[in-house]
Amino acid sequence: MCGVAGALSLRGARPPDSAELSQVIGTLHHRGPDATGVEVYGAAGLAHARLSIIDLEGGQQPIHNEDRSVWVVFNGEIFNYVELRADLEKRGHRFYTTSDTEVIVHLYEEHGQDFVDALNGQFAIAIWDIKQQRLVLARDRAGIRPLFYCWHQGRFWFASENKALLSLPGMPRRLNRRALGEIFTFWSPLEPTGWFEGITPLPPGCTLTITPDDPVGTARPRRYWDWSFDPDAIDEGRSLEDCAEEMHALLADAVKIQLRADVPVGAYLSGGLDSSVIAALIRSHTDVHLRTFSVTFEDQEFDESAHQDTMIQQLGSEHSRMLCRQGDIGDAFPTAVWHTEIPVVRTAPTPLMLLSGLVRREGYKVVLTGEGSDEVFAGYDLFKEAQIRRFCARRPQSQMRPRILDRLYPYLEKSPTAAPSFARSFFSQGQDQIDKPYFGHLPRWSTTRRIWRLFSPAVRDEIGAFDPLAAVESLLPADIKRWPALGRDQYIEAHILLSTYLLSSQGDRMAMANSIEARFPFLDHRVIELAARLPPLYKLHGLKEKHILKRAVGHLLPKSIVSRPKQPYRAPDSRSFFRDGKPLEYVAELLSPARLRDAGYFDPASTALLVDKCARGQAMGFGDNMSFVGILSTMLVDEMFVKRLSRLPESAAA
Repeated sequence: MCGVAGALSLRGARPPDSAELSQVIGTLHHRGPDATGVEVYGAAGLAHARLSIIDLEGGQQPIHNEDRSVWVVFNGEIFNYVELRADLEKRGHRFYTTSDTEVIVHLYEEHGQDFVDALNGQFAIAIWDIKQQRLVLARDRAGIRPLFYCWHQGRFWFASENKALLSLPGMPRRLNRRALGEIFTFWSPLEPTGWFEGITPLPPGCTLTITPDDPVGTARPRRYWDWSFDPDAIDEGRSLEDCAEEMHALLADAVKIQLRADVPVGAYLSGGLDSSVIAALIRSHTDVHLRTFSVTFEDQEFDESAHQDTMIQQLGSEHSRMLCRQGDIGDAFPTAVWHTEIPVVRTAPTPLMLLSGLVRREGYKVVLTGEGSDEVFAGYDLFKEAQIRRFCARRPQSQMRPRILDRLYPYLEKSPTAAPSFARSFFSQGQDQIDKPYFGHLPRWSTTRRIWRLFSPAVRDEIGAFDPLAAVESLLPADIKRWPALGRDQYIEAHILLSTYLLSSQGDRMAMANSIEARFPFLDHRVIELAARLPPLYKLHGLKEKHILKRAVGHLLPKSIVSRPKQPYRAPDSRSFFRDGKPLEYVAELLSPARLRDAGYFDPASTALLVDKCARGQAMGFGDNMSFVGILSTMLVDEMFVKRLSRLPESAAA
């Protein structure tokens, strides 16, 4: 794991220099505290902040090929580099390091821009080809590692995080109002919307190529991979047992190759099925010392420590845990937002940032996590909810069918199914759109979009004509309506929630806040592709989620872990920002009427009512909590990246 940055000067522009590149890469020190490398090659310059994981002594970047005509900087890991290197050496390529990075330049020599097809990994890559005078960017299939780009003062710039590009002299700093509308609908912007104007994220599974002769703004991403649930590819004839056996073997291999490192590797252990599977596969298929880490909560509604204890006893792992209190979340939230760089509607990233700090203090740099399993194997309640809603929509007058909803959300203190009249109105939303690919997501999106009512008149005027549903539909594959309903739900979840929120705000950024590399075996593209070819019933069997995963590896786990209801990872929200009914100092400052008017995003009077409601402990469910956290995080982003480019607002830093 590392940070990357670089620039390509277009014709007529001054070439980049080392001082500029050093300044930009310096903002990413948290991503790579072990070393810094900067090189300029005429029109192009590359910069790298290194977190040493493989080839600790010889893997300094940028790295080159034999004749120094191809150079690369790279963030992430190539897990199949051992096999790729052996094949490339047979083809005559000569290596001067033992790093996974060097494989990239030789693959590029062999395959040109199609080199990404051979990679199994999580990566953001920049290659400068001196002979062809072209810069090639690439991002991994699932979107685990971030990469952003912009055109500024005659140059094309790229970097691992927005803050590096915002540090460029003269770079405008303004939040994209459309992105705000998307965040407060989908929890994140739609690909490839950037949340700062002028800065664009490279979408997952895409490459981008640019030369000095390309006009400003003309380079376009090329997709080389995507999630697909094509019904013609589904193997209906295979037995569940046969599929489970193949899945077990593939998951075991994904775990084994993701353990490759020249430093110790640990694993997160939440007490849920997914992290338990990863830890159990490490224990049963490798001789790696099993070192596990977890977060617990003083609030029993969120705590899973009893299930963690069950797994620790089963595995015999050496374990460390961190107790997260409400006060910890409120105090650390500004730092978390500095790392996310984007407004968030939940506090859930913050405990994960604190957990990665524990991992770092214990001397580890790498952890395996269970993230991605819910998207790959249909684990979320949303998938079950959508199935029930489609079932109800076929007989909208039925009094019995909606009763099935009572079986959802057993972990919630205030379940939306507790009040029958509310449940009927809430879950019946969008029944006239049952043929739309996004039908399954409408209730969640409508809840989040309630934040729009708190926008200032100016913002409402600016984004009022924007139709989020039409925007989603325009991004979907042309043949998606042919896909099984579950496949449609999974595709949208993978593109809208996974890559731009879970793998960013809760994944990469919270781990890298403490210079920790998180790895995601469930997002090995081979696992994704095999799961996509399975009959939907093998994933969601009635209302039993992740059926194939439990069949494949359930025998490695205690029955109580396999059979326990899905409990999504959550953390205390608005209550974390008040002490004895009064907001924390930085909260009071940022949400004051004067500061809200100055920023211009939200209506001060409406926001004051919400703040008072939360201060009295009367926040109602997800809607109020998401609104409060979303407004506060937006104001933090404005303070740290728009108003001034700094690490923390002064009141929080104090």
